[in-house]
Amino acid sequence: MNSMLLHRLKLYFALSRTPHGLIDMAAPALAALLCLGRFPSAVVTLVGLVTVFAGYTAVYALNDLVDFQVDRQKADLGGFGDTYNDIDGALPRHPMAQGALSFGAGLLWTCAWAAVALTGAYWLNPVCLYLFLAGCLLEAVYCKLLHLTPLRAVLNGVVKTLGALAAAFAVNPSPSPLFLALLFGWLFFWEIGGQNIPNDWTDIEEDRRLKARTIPLRIGRHRATLLIVVCLIGALLMNLLLFWASPLDFGLFDLVAVLAVNVALLLHPAQRLVENHERRFAMALFTKASYYPLCLLVLVLVRLGLAAG
Repeated sequence: MNSMLLHRLKLYFALSRTPHGLIDMAAPALAALLCLGRFPSAVVTLVGLVTVFAGYTAVYALNDLVDFQVDRQKADLGGFGDTYNDIDGALPRHPMAQGALSFGAGLLWTCAWAAVALTGAYWLNPVCLYLFLAGCLLEAVYCKLLHLTPLRAVLNGVVKTLGALAAAFAVNPSPSPLFLALLFGWLFFWEIGGQNIPNDWTDIEEDRRLKARTIPLRIGRHRATLLIVVCLIGALLMNLLLFWASPLDFGLFDLVAVLAVNVALLLHPAQRLVENHERRFAMALFTKASYYPLCLLVLVLVRLGLAAG
């Protein structure tokens, strides 16, 4: 019985891509600390963590609900097999499309976590609730544009910023407009250059068979790789400016460490993709870039720990 329950839970967590979702939670946590300049209260921290987990769990599952028919086509074409070091492949991919989980069960799972996220978001700040609803709507629209335009990537970039923007409003009712703009720009460039295009780069052949419209298919591998580099340079610049705009007191060593993280997880993998237009290098960039906000969160936690000491 216990093994059956664990297997069932594994399928639900696979639907929500929980390993990736847990790593993505670093971005809102980082945004909250950078915006406030200190640790929030224990209650806000606890409610915030539960809300963020629920929100990411619901939105990732929503992606599979909206894309159910497309994912079934991919499964019929033999997709979901070769993931290299893809963090999304840590659990079975798209369990509903593969028939391991029913659509109704997936819908109930998504709605339950969405309800938790809505409740927590409203308690933290009604603005957070509106941002969560906007994220759900934009995620659904993003999925529906698969066969229409590669510019849907812009929506994906916006969706990835909303959790962090909500976290800023959760700890500060009136965050600085400059801080919010830098936060948005930083995460937007990181998502487009480090996640969206590299992920589509690895799926070019599959997307071509599905007649999907993605940036690599529209402009080709070479120009898509150059766009990746431009976006990641933008992410680096925005990252440095964001830390400068934070009330936290960062020294030269901190900024050097931030620069090193950007080079190691973004720019160096992008350079390797420029030099070797191979699928495995695109996936390596995607995987390393996934850990980018988490590594920056660790740096901020160390800074706060040193300041407290």
